[in-house]
Amino acid sequence: MADAFAASGLDTPCYVLDQSALLRNGEILADVQRRTGARILLAQKAFACFPVYPKLRPFLSGTAASGLHEARLGAEEFGGEVHVFSPAFKPAEIDALLEIADHLVFNSIGQWHRYRNVVRASPRPISSGLRINPEYAEAVAEIYNPCAPGSRFGVLASLLENADIEGIEGLHFHTLCEQGAGALERTLDSVYARFDRWLREMKWLNLGGGHLITAPDYEVEHLVRLIAEIRERYPQLEVYLEPGEAIAIRTGVLIGSVVDLVENEMSIAVLDVSATAHMPDVLEMPYRPVIEGAGLPGERAHTHRLGGPTCLAGDVIGDYSFDRPLAIGDRVVFHDMAHYTMVKTTTFNGVPLPGISLLDAGGNVQSLREFGYEDYRDRLG
Repeated sequence: MADAFAASGLDTPCYVLDQSALLRNGEILADVQRRTGARILLAQKAFACFPVYPKLRPFLSGTAASGLHEARLGAEEFGGEVHVFSPAFKPAEIDALLEIADHLVFNSIGQWHRYRNVVRASPRPISSGLRINPEYAEAVAEIYNPCAPGSRFGVLASLLENADIEGIEGLHFHTLCEQGAGALERTLDSVYARFDRWLREMKWLNLGGGHLITAPDYEVEHLVRLIAEIRERYPQLEVYLEPGEAIAIRTGVLIGSVVDLVENEMSIAVLDVSATAHMPDVLEMPYRPVIEGAGLPGERAHTHRLGGPTCLAGDVIGDYSFDRPLAIGDRVVFHDMAHYTMVKTTTFNGVPLPGISLLDAGGNVQSLREFGYEDYRDRLG
C-alpha cells in the first residue's frame, strides 16, 4: 500500500482502503468459521463502507447492527443474516426491523416484555435474545467498559432469577475491545458461573465483538479451543461472533496534507485532517495514531505538533518527529484508519469529510466517494 501513500492524484483528506488486506482478513475469519462451526458477522458499527461488502460477503455469515439504519444497510448491501442489538428499541423501529432482522437482541427484560407479542406475531421467523452483563470486563479504557458499576448494558444474572423470559432463544454479551482469546476465556468463565442454568435452555450464544482475530499475535488456536468448549458444555448452542476491528484492522490509511506551519514554543503543523472530526477516538480514548515515517518526540531530527483545522483548541493529534522538517503540502499518512473512523466522522465547523478510495490488487486507486458542500448543507435542513 506504500505506493498509494504519496499518490499525487488523491485530494486530501482521504481514506484509502487496501483490497488485498481486506481479503486477507476475510480469509482468516472464514477459516475460523470453517474450523469451529461458529458464524461470524460483520459489526457495522466499526466498519460500514458498503461498496466493499461484495468483496467481504464470501467470508462471513452476515452483519451485526446497532439499530435500524445499520440493519437496513446490512440487509440491502451485504445479505446473509441480520442481527440487531440496541440499548432501547422504539416501537417504530421494531415494526421496521421485523421486515429485515433474523435476530433481535433486547437489552432488558422490560424491552422484551414490551415487544414480545409483536415479535412472536411476525410472519417472518425472528429469534429473540437478551444481552447479559457478565459483570467482568478487561476494559482498555473506562469509556469502553460495559460492565462498569451502573452500566446501562445487559441484564444481570440476579435479575433473571424468577423473570419471565419465555420466548427468549439466545444470550448475547459484548465485553471485549481489540482483545485476545485470553480475555475471552476469562469472560466466559464469568458467563458460565453466572448464566449456566439459562445457557442450557438456549439455542444460541453470541460472543459479541472486540475479538482481534486477524491481528498477527492473536491466539487463533486458543479461540478454536474456547468455541469447542462451549459446544461441549452446551451441544445445542449455535455460536456467533460479531467482530468489527478484525475485519478492518490494518486495511486502510487516512492521508492528510500540511496546510500551514506556525511557531509557538515549537513547530506546529496545521493539517487538513482533524482529530475531533475525522478520527475522534484519538481524543475520546485517547490514543496516539501511528504515522508513516514518524516517531516519538525527539526520536528523529525534527519534532512537530500536529493539529487539525477546526476551532477546537484541543483538536491536536499529537507530537511527532520526522527525519526532515515538514513543509507545506507534505502528505501525512495515518496508519490503521479503516475502523471506527469513517463511521464516526462529523462535519463540525463545516470541515470537509475525507474522501474514500480503494487500492486494488493491481495497485490502482479507485475513488469510492467524494464529499462536498452539499453533504454538509443537506444534513442540516
